[in-house]
Parts: sequence; structure tokens; C-alpha cells
Amino acid sequence: MENRQCNQENDSDCCKAGEYYTTYKCSPPVSGNTKAVLTINSFQEGGDGGGPSECDNQYHSDETPVVALSTGWYSGGSRCLKNVVVSGNGRSVTAMVVDECDSTMGCDEDHDYQPPCPNNIVDASKAHYKYA
Repeated sequence: MENRQCNQENDSDCCKAGEYYTTYKCSPPVSGNTKAVLTINSFQEGGDGGGPSECDNQYHSDETPVVALSTGWYSGGSRCLKNVVVSGNGRSVTAMVVDECDSTMGCDEDHDYQPPCPNNIVDASKAHYKYA
């Protein structure tokens, strides 16, 4: 559980040796006004998102509105390549789901040495700031 490789490009949390992290297998039910925490992530190669996106095994430009959802909302990939509407502060952005923000595992190379995601995360590309 080292942070030797953790990319902190978007203020990402890095795993700390000897620390334990909560994991989740489900997320709050989805409705028209489900509360979530918006985090920023790079989906580009070399960015803090780690490897290519789960849905299409591709990297995505930070200029494209894409998101990763917590494990429960990702729902085994059933939302892959579908659009979701992210709303906040009186504005909304439509983004395509391309990845999972893993709530069940973390602190390894596959997860960029970052802890597991909480169960209510919408991890968005930087494009959300441009369009929101």
C-alpha cells in the first residue's frame, strides 16, 4: 500500500502505508435528484485516472465530458457509454459513462495507488468545468 506511483494531478488522495480504507459494493438508489460527490479526474493517458476506461478500453480527452461512476452506480457496466446528467449550482452537463470508480478495491497499481472510491462518486473529466 505505497503511494510511490500515485498521480496527484487533480488533488487525488493517495494510499498511506498501514491505513485501512472502507469499501462498498452498492451505492444509494438512483433517482432524478440523487445526491453525489463530484470529483475531477483525468481520463487521458498518463493522467491520474490510471489505465484506459473500463467501458471501451480507451483513454479520453480532458476536453470531453465523460464520467466514472462508483461501483454500485456503474452496475457491472450496465451504464457504459450511456449519458448521464450531472447537475449542480443551477447548471447541468450531459456526460458519457466510460469508467468505474472502484469502490471495492484500491491502493494498487491498477487503481493508481489511490484508495477505493466512496459509494456516491461521480468522477468527472475537466470538461465539466468548461461546460458547466
